[in-house]
Amino acid sequence: MTKLDSVGYGVATGKIILMGEHAVVYGEPAIALPFPAVRINAKVEKIAQSIVELDCYFYQGPLTEAPQQLTNLITAIKESLAVLQQPQQGFKLSITSTVPAERGMGSSAAVAVATIRALFSYFKQPLADSVLLELTNQAEKIAHGNPSGLDAAMTSGSVPLYYVKNQPFAPISLNLKAYLIVADTGITGQTKKAVADVAALLESHPQEIGDKIVTLGNLVKQSKHAIEENNPVLLGGYMNQAQQILVDLTVSSPEIDLLVAAANQAGALGAKLTGGGRGGCLVALATTKSAAEQIEAALIEAGATITWIYQIGEK
Repeated sequence: MTKLDSVGYGVATGKIILMGEHAVVYGEPAIALPFPAVRINAKVEKIAQSIVELDCYFYQGPLTEAPQQLTNLITAIKESLAVLQQPQQGFKLSITSTVPAERGMGSSAAVAVATIRALFSYFKQPLADSVLLELTNQAEKIAHGNPSGLDAAMTSGSVPLYYVKNQPFAPISLNLKAYLIVADTGITGQTKKAVADVAALLESHPQEIGDKIVTLGNLVKQSKHAIEENNPVLLGGYMNQAQQILVDLTVSSPEIDLLVAAANQAGALGAKLTGGGRGGCLVALATTKSAAEQIEAALIEAGATITWIYQIGEK
């Protein structure tokens, strides 16, 4: 084995689905943004023992004894080492994260991206984007069964994407100058249950629910134009319309509804859940930093457990 005295580092960001949750399952578009306000850092360093040691929030110890919930991380390590043609021994992987787990921010993909980057950095090997995405998606299959690839692309990239199922990702020109205020309800999202419930609704009320899904898709298309034309007021209106449809689809929650109302009452241009719903996070929109801070304060007052303000567009 090559003598390595250096340390390898890898970073990944979170992601936000701005528009298109649930409708994307049925072939409608979605808009997703990288969310660098939260990130994961991975560090690989040499150790004397002939093991791989893990140090993360959920577990500290040998890789061989890691719990089932870390299977996606274990997969990322093993598949990366296979590509690198390196044995599973002689290093420690440390992971620190500000991406909340199970909140629709792409935490599992971000862990994989940061880990893969750190391993390739440690072994001093170049990492092509295509290899990074392939390895991340292998880990994501463990976490989510049949991932769209959106989380892998978002947590490893730096540009917003317009996504339609089974079609190539299309970058969006982010001309919008605004502030996103993201708030965590403190409640774990229930994506799988929410997706299943929408499917059941569609089966029992095909016309009514089908129309709502198509409307959500149209709102995404209109939102794309609003972003490209730097029209945050229009985008905020589309966000509010989308949230009402998501409420009708039963994927919101009392906690999300409360925070959405608080954001709008505090002057948000629009506010809606982000991700699978039934918990998780919401995103609100403002045009100035002072307005964003006012909305953030209202969200904290209304019970948000953690908040972030992220400036998009020109600084």
